[in-house]
Amino acid sequence: MRRAHTPPAPPALPPAERATLSNGVRVVVLPMPHLATCCASVFVRSGSAHEPRTLAGIGHFIEHMAFKGTATRDAQRINLDAERLGAEVLAHTDKDHTAFQMRGLAAHAAEFVGMLGDIVLNPIFPTDELERERQVVLHEFAEVEDDPMDAAYRLFDHACFGLHPAAQPVIGMRAHIERLTCTDLLHYVQRQYTGANIVVGVAGGVDADAVLRAADAAFAATPAGQAHFVDAAAYRGGLRAKAFAGSSQAHVLIGGRLPALAAGHEVGTLAAAVLGEGVSSPLLQRVREQRPLAYHATCAADILPFCGQFVVEGSTSPDLLEDFVREVASLLRRHCDIVAPIDLERARQQLRVRRLRALESPTQRLEEAALDLFTFGRVRSIEELLQGLDDVDAESVRATFERLQVDGLSAVAVGSVGRAAGERLRRALG
Repeated sequence: MRRAHTPPAPPALPPAERATLSNGVRVVVLPMPHLATCCASVFVRSGSAHEPRTLAGIGHFIEHMAFKGTATRDAQRINLDAERLGAEVLAHTDKDHTAFQMRGLAAHAAEFVGMLGDIVLNPIFPTDELERERQVVLHEFAEVEDDPMDAAYRLFDHACFGLHPAAQPVIGMRAHIERLTCTDLLHYVQRQYTGANIVVGVAGGVDADAVLRAADAAFAATPAGQAHFVDAAAYRGGLRAKAFAGSSQAHVLIGGRLPALAAGHEVGTLAAAVLGEGVSSPLLQRVREQRPLAYHATCAADILPFCGQFVVEGSTSPDLLEDFVREVASLLRRHCDIVAPIDLERARQQLRVRRLRALESPTQRLEEAALDLFTFGRVRSIEELLQGLDDVDAESVRATFERLQVDGLSAVAVGSVGRAAGERLRRALG
């Protein structure tokens, strides 16, 4: 008789240290005493979805330009101050936030917080630096335009959410990049980078009290402002196809709406893992192992505070486009009827391991903590995150697949798609 598996208890971690400054800036320290290094980050609740259409791409441009000079340091000094400590400086922009990070020795954590505060709050956006960096961003834009899968995701976002800000690409539009001025960037930072929308975080083997003092010194004068929110994205659904010169494959996305982050998102994450996490999953078994329709295929849940997406991604040869879409559609319908217990067990364990592995990464822990603070106003414990997975039953997962069908699937094909690709997608989806 097969025994039920009892997951081991998550490892005990020192409690997070938290403080909120008088202007609303939140500070979180995640002690990881076994590490000699740390990650220090500043998260701003300002991403591409917060941008007006006339300024689409400005947040990503600011992320680039923030390192080009402050009121007291030029670009060379900013880099030297970090690198003389052996630190790595990184930043990224997403739909729901922008992040600035420094990774280095735990002993330098308080210095990192001060340097990040200077970069985030005191940029001056020198005109000569702006013109040089504009060309860098335009090169990046050209790379994005040349990537068929990136084009597919942009089309998929529009198919799902139309003109809602959730569908705006992070990199923005070429015309906007070409005309943004230093004044545009300065005004946008003053409006967006406010206390109610900033989380300062450090994870590693650090002195929490020193970090909290450094955060207060660097961020206490920041205007409080108002919290930025984006209205929930209404799902539209639709089909899109686009020929892409130079591509020998058809790149396909199929999926639909999932609950947003604060609305029971665990079930969508688990449903995606049930269908396509790992080679033993139904998706990979069917379209790669049993029927060689694709070399690359995967399934994911993209969950944001204002929307969620279930996405099956794959690349196939043009003559197999309809067969690939038909098989994926059949798998999705099949899971409306039953979710195999073995697949649910596999998916739950895979996600559990992923969550536990994130505990080992200061960068991942910080990002999860910051997004928790923006969405829930608190940092969820690992016990709560794991329990959330355990609480989702087979019926809830089955109902998620059913809801995808009721809402209507969206599908996109980009690349070597041939004529009447949209109609071919419609036929294959059934």
